Amino acid sequence: MAGLTGNPVLEIDDKIEDLQILNNNSSNRKAGLVRGEENSSNNNNNQGGERDMAPPVSNSIHRSGSRPQLDLSKAAIQGNSEERDPTILLPNQSDDISHLALDIGGSLIKLMYFSRHEDRSIDDKRKKTIKERLGISNGNRRSYPILGGRLHFVKFETSKLNECLEFISSKQLHHGGTDSHQWNSEAPANENAVIKATGGGAYKFSDLFKERLGVSIDKEDEMDCLVAGANFLLKAIRHEAFTHMEGHKEFVQIDHNDLFPYLLVNIGSGVSIIKVDGDGKFQRVSGTNVGGGTYWGLGRLLTKCNSFDELLELSQRGDNRAIDMLVGDIYGGMDYAKIGLSASTIASSFGKAISDKKELEDYRPEDISLSLLRMISYNIGQISYLNALRFGLKRIFFGGFFIRGHAYTMDTISFAVHFWSQGEAQAMFLRHEGFLGALGAFMSYEKHGLDDLMVHQLVERFPMGAPYTGGKIHGPPLGDLNEKAIPSHVKCSSISLCNGLCLLIKFTAYATAKEISWVEKFVLKGTEITAPVPMAPPGTTGLGGFEVPSSKGGTLRSDASALNVGVLHLVPTLEVFPLLANPKMYEPNTIDLSDHGELEYWFTVLSEHLPDLVDKAVASEGGTNDAKRRGDAFARAFSAHLARLMEEPAAYGKLGLANLLELREECLREFHFLDAYRSIKQRENEASLAVLPDLLVELDRMDEEARLLTLIEGVLAANIFDWGSRACVDLYHKGTIIEIYRMSRNKMQRPWRVDDFDLFKERMLGSEGKKPQPHKRALLFVDNSGADIVLGMLPLARELLRRGTEVVLVANSLPALNDVTSIELPDIVAEAAKHCDILRRAAEAGGLLVDVMTNTLDGFKENSSSVPLMVVENGCGSPCIDLRQVSSELAAAAKNADLVCYLFSDA
Repeated sequence: MAGLTGNPVLEIDDKIEDLQILNNNSSNRKAGLVRGEENSSNNNNNQGGERDMAPPVSNSIHRSGSRPQLDLSKAAIQGNSEERDPTILLPNQSDDISHLALDIGGSLIKLMYFSRHEDRSIDDKRKKTIKERLGISNGNRRSYPILGGRLHFVKFETSKLNECLEFISSKQLHHGGTDSHQWNSEAPANENAVIKATGGGAYKFSDLFKERLGVSIDKEDEMDCLVAGANFLLKAIRHEAFTHMEGHKEFVQIDHNDLFPYLLVNIGSGVSIIKVDGDGKFQRVSGTNVGGGTYWGLGRLLTKCNSFDELLELSQRGDNRAIDMLVGDIYGGMDYAKIGLSASTIASSFGKAISDKKELEDYRPEDISLSLLRMISYNIGQISYLNALRFGLKRIFFGGFFIRGHAYTMDTISFAVHFWSQGEAQAMFLRHEGFLGALGAFMSYEKHGLDDLMVHQLVERFPMGAPYTGGKIHGPPLGDLNEKAIPSHVKCSSISLCNGLCLLIKFTAYATAKEISWVEKFVLKGTEITAPVPMAPPGTTGLGGFEVPSSKGGTLRSDASALNVGVLHLVPTLEVFPLLANPKMYEPNTIDLSDHGELEYWFTVLSEHLPDLVDKAVASEGGTNDAKRRGDAFARAFSAHLARLMEEPAAYGKLGLANLLELREECLREFHFLDAYRSIKQRENEASLAVLPDLLVELDRMDEEARLLTLIEGVLAANIFDWGSRACVDLYHKGTIIEIYRMSRNKMQRPWRVDDFDLFKERMLGSEGKKPQPHKRALLFVDNSGADIVLGMLPLARELLRRGTEVVLVANSLPALNDVTSIELPDIVAEAAKHCDILRRAAEAGGLLVDVMTNTLDGFKENSSSVPLMVVENGCGSPCIDLRQVSSELAAAAKNADLVCYLFSDA
């Protein structure tokens, strides 16, 4: 890890004392030790508000004839039952489970569908042993119908319903998706398949869905769906809500315990104003027939625009003063100060058309569009505030596809609310605007598994779209790089990707029957790559296929506030780290990239590091031609992400450095680079293990106090071996690993910037009149491969083990830079254990030497009296960890921990 991020003090529960040791050298690294109270060993497992794992859920489900149900009888986990998020097979499932829901409005169709995670089963006996020690079993895991998956969001114009039907058919979404074979590959298709839908189109087009797809529409109440969708988003998605005033966007964290009551204003074709008092408790208190349909309808009549997006695009170039009558027009350019009206205030929308002797064609379409937009937006804002005033509400959430991230629309609504409330009420908007109804319809499936999901179990990703295709070119998700995506007969000027992501491709018609794979889309000569674009880019039709591309490269349309809707990953096994004193106040990002200076600095660093990263990624895959092609594709894709975020830092939500680093790792994985530093890590581990015996002999020759200090200095010194730091990489050229380690250790002189070592020493070694008090369990968050883990953390773990402390090594779940992973760590420990009886016995007791060492020096009997050394994954695949989202293994291990050693940087 580049480091755990967060506040300098890991906000530990009051029962845990903290001791930090902060390095003050040039590497700017810190290590923290968290000590338990002296009497913590007397606390039993049921104290301190310890939370049980979720109780088991019965697999008996009442079946309904009208709704698809999950039959969990004889359900079995595919592959390894101890995997983090395994696939569940349902042998007795007879219904087709449609993980698909729609909101079919008068103007737009909003579609939401679910896809399962790929099967990553690993038969790991070590994990089984460790989970048994930590008290984690299948019986107390959350029993969701689907353990792990993704929620995708797509939109179509209602007038292009055929595109929507083709998209559903191509992905087999009405039959559970193209991955449904993982549930029950032998089950025949059910002719009575049902999908959920809401909105007027659910009634209007019901027969068409039956005719084209062979499915019945189960119609859900529109208001029920809107409220259910909004409640879920506001409670489960961090920074879902934001304010927008004068072009400035600010994300708002909503406390789900203080969410209700609020006013929900859904602006679709018309406007519904709903007072929400709780889950399932709401009342439609008002509304207006002047909404998005009004804007589009009048706009089409007055400007001849062919799409809603085209009309919005026109407004960007408009000047409403040419049509609207302003206060200044009435009062000779003066304000009406007595009643607080400025000269620029609109007195009458379209008022100048009364006196102007002009025909419609004499007015610019751009001016008409802007005037119409302001008229409707201001009125919606005013009506909404008056209803909030009526019920004493301060918080108003606006949703619906009329807004669609359009900066000027949000500004005008916000201005109206602020103006009429004199600043007391606040207009807030939702990133997933427009999908409230579809999400609510999805949640109407019984046993959908979303009700109990918490905010820490949802992770939003922003893939470039590979290997999924949609829009004008249909087909199921590509299974591998050799699968072809584009039929030979297709002539294309653009390819649109699902999830609202878009890749612009500019090449001419094929003269031959050549087909290309998805990766070739990113590397073709003449190809222009864009980052994921907003859900409603200009000039779009249907799924987002550009008729006339107007967003090229990193250049955005003038409406730069449009937000991206990513893919929501559902990970039910994630937990909040139980030792956080106040998770609501915890912020994993210590560097806020909303600061343009910080943003520019880090984008420069990442851009300059990109060629080196590509070289390592390609080398990790053997340097094949295929790896080189994917490396080039990754570089272009990630550069497009950076360009997008440089123009609009809030495009993917609230952006911090940790998010940016995670985006890079996700982009690598998307292009099938699973471990770019694999060979480097292996080389460093081998070199460090070779010198470990000499280091252990050196440490054992010291007295206790000197050894303890040297161990802490060694943890700090070894952590400089970080390939995420350019300065640290330069050190590799100045000597061997052990030479650099000792040189760095000698520089770790006290006092450190934060120095509580004396308190730690007193607990470990005792003092006058006080006996040593060994810790019960220590969590050691490990970071880099090589010297960091082998020469830094393992010797510290050894010292704790010899004093009777259980040790849990916490490592990344997935590779990131040169971070060691939980899969790699047992083999490193096994090699180290060959040189140390303390490590060997502890590793045996912790189940780390299963299948590694069967013939031990002293036999297995000694194992029973040894404290265990265990390894758990942290649930993270990034250089930075978010302690609000850790693995269930780590959460369980932390409950009995009274010592935490963690490393983090100022970033």
